[in-house]
Amino acid sequence: MKKKITLFLVFVLIMTSFAACGGAKEKTPSTLKWDIGPEPYSLDPQLNFANDGGNIINNTFEGLMRELNGELAPGMAESYEITHEGTVYIFHLKDALWSDGKPVTANDFEYAWKRACDPNLDPEPARYSYQLFYIKGAQEAVEGSVSPNDVSVTALDEKTLKVELVAPTPYFLELTTFYTYMPVRADMVEKDPGGWARSPETAISNGPFVLTEYKTGESLILSKNEKYWDADKVYLDRIEGFMLEEENTMLSAYEAGEVDVIADVPIQEIPRLKENNSDFYILPSIGTNYYIFNTQKEPLDDPLVRKALSYTINRTAIVENITQGEEREATGFVPIGLLDKEGNDFRETAGDYGIYKDAGNAEKAKELLAEAGYPNGEGFPTLELIFNSYGSHQAVAEAIQQMWKKELGIDIRISNQEWGALQDNIYNGNFDIASGGWTADYADPTTMLDVWLSYSGNNVAKWDSKKYDTLIEESKTMTGQERFDRLYEAEALMMDAMIVAPILYYTDTVMVKDYVKDWEMTRLGLWYFGYARIEE
Repeated sequence: MKKKITLFLVFVLIMTSFAACGGAKEKTPSTLKWDIGPEPYSLDPQLNFANDGGNIINNTFEGLMRELNGELAPGMAESYEITHEGTVYIFHLKDALWSDGKPVTANDFEYAWKRACDPNLDPEPARYSYQLFYIKGAQEAVEGSVSPNDVSVTALDEKTLKVELVAPTPYFLELTTFYTYMPVRADMVEKDPGGWARSPETAISNGPFVLTEYKTGESLILSKNEKYWDADKVYLDRIEGFMLEEENTMLSAYEAGEVDVIADVPIQEIPRLKENNSDFYILPSIGTNYYIFNTQKEPLDDPLVRKALSYTINRTAIVENITQGEEREATGFVPIGLLDKEGNDFRETAGDYGIYKDAGNAEKAKELLAEAGYPNGEGFPTLELIFNSYGSHQAVAEAIQQMWKKELGIDIRISNQEWGALQDNIYNGNFDIASGGWTADYADPTTMLDVWLSYSGNNVAKWDSKKYDTLIEESKTMTGQERFDRLYEAEALMMDAMIVAPILYYTDTVMVKDYVKDWEMTRLGLWYFGYARIEE
């Protein structure tokens, strides 16, 4: 499950000035102190599946392309050509170095991408391997019918990478900005496949920063990568990241001047901060918060039950009275902000699937629950809803627990779990209902819909629909509006099954001191500090 972007970052900036002989001022070392939230599951580009790790990877590694100021810009790629009607890409790499001084080569990309497609990858298969299924042979490799060596990504020489796609993919360049597509070095990975990315001895990187210290469960340090191809424009010398979660502590430190940037604030403080602070920002985000139903467990294996639970939720009450971050009520899985071929917003065109925003659709929910065999909630077992305490999750869970009790007459037990334990339980299927979230990795509805493919490593609802798989797979071989027709049909299918209950569409609440300049959050929710600076 992808962790929400607002779980990520808090920064403190400490600057020390030195005076040279004669009063001349030397360069001031810049240190950014950053609360990265819970300890990331992984810092390995191919094994990571959540934005908490993705934020660090986005600052330590660099793919062929990178998003800067909302636009695609060359990363490791100096140039590229697209041929064969959009199915063949030839990338020409910059003269760039890894942090240990060795050249970044096309072989590093070929190794990384084929590694992601290895179903026997040590220590575990890549959960995001399906993001490479646009490449010929990738899906077959993951499914085990061909070798990863048969995936059609080839280093023609040290500076030239050839990629052959199954079909034209208009957003393929955007995909190359994503962490699964970032290069890694075979000699470092193979020293310790499960731990190389957390060890400064092996965690070499090709981005603006490099990992120089890691303390499990406590902190990490990123230092400026002096070998980075654009190092002259990297102003921060050091980033200190702390693995803290408690928002009230973060805000207190910020207001005391002890930290300079925080991501996410206590929900009860949002009205005050919106009114009184010019350094409080509500940023747009393309993502959805939802409750996942374990479709393999009774009675949640019945779509009537899942619909009853979803229809009961008063989403307007949640966004107006609880979260208060200018979020929008969610009436489908694909969030607002993704367009179809005609330029129409996918969400608005797809509709609401019978989900009412303001008061819930309680009467319909009662009918469905009775049809499922539980009139007025009679005989309905006590289920458990699991979530973590960060942000508004606890308050939202308590509100929805009350809605289900009041309208359906059912009891749901709620359980607040530590982030790592929550992830383990969800991915191992040890849950009834769980809080989840997904933010877009690229600007196309498939970034959301691919999650529910039967073979997706992120399909934690355990939903298996061959028709859904076929619709998504067919869409990948099509262009134009015909392609989007398949995607509209696919979302309608998953929403008719109601494998998740959409709750709200995300925003990001952050506070940044005025003297921290040129920080970026990408359109799709990743932080980047490669060009951040402190204004003295």
